[in-house]
Amino acid sequence: MIQRSTLLALLALLLASLGFAAPASAERIKDMGQFQGLRANQLTGYGIVVGLAGTGDDSLDYSTLGMKGAVSRFGLTLPAGVNPALKNAAAVMITAELPPFAKPGQRLDVTVSAIGKSKSLRGGTLVLAPLYGADGQIYAMVQGNLVIGGLGIDSADGSKLTVNVPSSGRIAGGATIERAVDTGFATGDWLTFNLHQFDATNAKRVTDAINLAIPGSASMIDGASIAIRSAGNGDTRMRLMSQIENLGVQRAEPPAKVIVNARTGTVVINGAVRVGTAAVTQGKLSVSIKESPMVVQPAPFSRGETAVEQSSEIEVKEDYRPVMLVKPTASLSELVDAINRMGVPPGDLVAILEALSQAGALTAELVII
Repeated sequence: MIQRSTLLALLALLLASLGFAAPASAERIKDMGQFQGLRANQLTGYGIVVGLAGTGDDSLDYSTLGMKGAVSRFGLTLPAGVNPALKNAAAVMITAELPPFAKPGQRLDVTVSAIGKSKSLRGGTLVLAPLYGADGQIYAMVQGNLVIGGLGIDSADGSKLTVNVPSSGRIAGGATIERAVDTGFATGDWLTFNLHQFDATNAKRVTDAINLAIPGSASMIDGASIAIRSAGNGDTRMRLMSQIENLGVQRAEPPAKVIVNARTGTVVINGAVRVGTAAVTQGKLSVSIKESPMVVQPAPFSRGETAVEQSSEIEVKEDYRPVMLVKPTASLSELVDAINRMGVPPGDLVAILEALSQAGALTAELVII
């Protein structure tokens, strides 16, 4: 027979395991936001792509100047007033993202896009070019052969065939990092975790989860940011971040919203939307005009002229639509069923949702984009 003390110990162990276990539908903190300072930086640059099969910029001034600057590095100077008519070269813009903690010598993927009259960059090679940050400093150097996912063909009779976008391509690992960005990560006594979306409930739950694992270390700054005490060097901070990122949090239900795209007629309803009791009717009025012109001939020997007599038929038709009673819904599936029973197209559905919102029967924010 199990003793009372043994039962109490087993019960305490069970409660402890339930208390520290993450909920079945819990999400990791790392999926709800990111630590401040761990951000990418955009890099841009200007360059020249050479080796094109006659699909370059031809006589554009800025591509000519760019090529003159490129060849001047090797001691070649073009005579004044000479236009090389660069059919096999094109001026391009280069873009890339510098990830956090990137170090000199590491490689980056870059995107290269034509900015002139070039029809295709297929088969081209980007000449060595610098990539600049927002502060005007050079952070990477790039060159290499382009990979183009598009195709453009012109025939002698003017026919054209274009597949995807041949005037833009990528160079995998084409850029070499020359300068690192100081994030200030290893200094200071605090880390800041920013949620992807403002939500006071989620901020509270993340703070509580961190304090449960590391008592007294976290406090809310606002509904989107949590301050976490962290002294020590980079190793200590990274271990703390790893521990925090993998904690489980039960995400709060989002605010009720109905998103309407007025251009495409797309309607998206999230699971928090509720509808109260309302009566809805939706009418459809159609007007059709039929023109039946008739040719009228003059009587014999009347010296009259042939004329066209207009004949128009106008018909107005209004479809009968019964009044639909919309009952209070408690779930998204019930709301979808009610909408399907109405049998209205997306355009009319938008008007009905707006009317329900004005009548106070729609407990949701209506967002029209």
